[in-house]
Amino acid sequence: MTDRAEDLAGPARTAQMHFRAGLSHLRAGDSKRALEALDQALGLEPDLADAVAARAELLDVQGDVDGAREGYERARRLLMAVRPGPPDRRYVLRRRGRFAFEIESYELVRSLVKKAVLPHLAQGNALLLAGRFADALQSYDQALKLKPDLLEAVALRGEALAMLGRYDEALQAFDKAIAARPADAETHNSRGIARMALGKIEEANADWRRQLQLLPPLQSAARACVALRLADYGEALPHLELALAREPADPYWRLYQLMARRRLRMTLNLADAPANVAWPTPLIELHANRLAANDVLERADTTGRRAEALFQIGMMELGRDRQAARNNLEQVVEIGPPDLIEYAAARNELSRLGS
Repeated sequence: MTDRAEDLAGPARTAQMHFRAGLSHLRAGDSKRALEALDQALGLEPDLADAVAARAELLDVQGDVDGAREGYERARRLLMAVRPGPPDRRYVLRRRGRFAFEIESYELVRSLVKKAVLPHLAQGNALLLAGRFADALQSYDQALKLKPDLLEAVALRGEALAMLGRYDEALQAFDKAIAARPADAETHNSRGIARMALGKIEEANADWRRQLQLLPPLQSAARACVALRLADYGEALPHLELALAREPADPYWRLYQLMARRRLRMTLNLADAPANVAWPTPLIELHANRLAANDVLERADTTGRRAEALFQIGMMELGRDRQAARNNLEQVVEIGPPDLIEYAAARNELSRLGS
């Protein structure tokens, strides 16, 4: 359901530097230099929502109402296009917002209140969501220097390590957190992702089965996502039905419902795809046989979306060509981020196919 961000490097990091300079100039009252810096940031990274919003606010103050309105709307669209993490994940990973402003604010607080733990945690969380995983790790490490037994920081440190691909170290953090809090459902989820990334399929599934035991029955959306990671469609379907009823505008619930029903060889509800939703509408159209697999792949414009597309194509092939299904699922594992639901489901499907 989400794309995993990459740790910032190259043009993206330079864009962030220009953005921060723009904020500094804004605070100093130098609108001209602020606008120049923000334009430099957007020249390198046009979809940097925080910079788009900051520029709109600057234009608003200068009296350019039309330019500000256009900027505000573009920033809103960019933010809405960023899908938050799935509901079985840790709360902090399900957020969506303008994290660059948070990062700057917490940096100021950290400089003023050096012995407080919460600013380090809060900035680490914002950095994590902004894709600055190494910087987030430093914030969590600083929080743990101040309070070594803070389990929340231990678990969040594990998240940063996992996003950096340091799964063995992440497991050590998650093991420590779970040993102290065995009923922490979200950390079981995170440990399952790290274990699956290392190819420890049974251990990962054990974590997710434990998470299902711990999740309250009313948390249908979270339970559906965990069951999908397990590729347990019989368990997932009733929760998907409830999630779809509660959030009918979320196209992923419809997609996953179609996929689960297809995998269970049940009748599909092939209603029209949701309007005005660029993705994952092509995947729904695939299940409805209104769009070919190659056309779907052409519309998958990120690595995460391509992995989602390959998984759904694999699901379509399972009933007619096992080798073609295997080929698609293997590509999901090859390119997909391990925190993607489809990554875990693909590894479980491959295990059943004997790969």
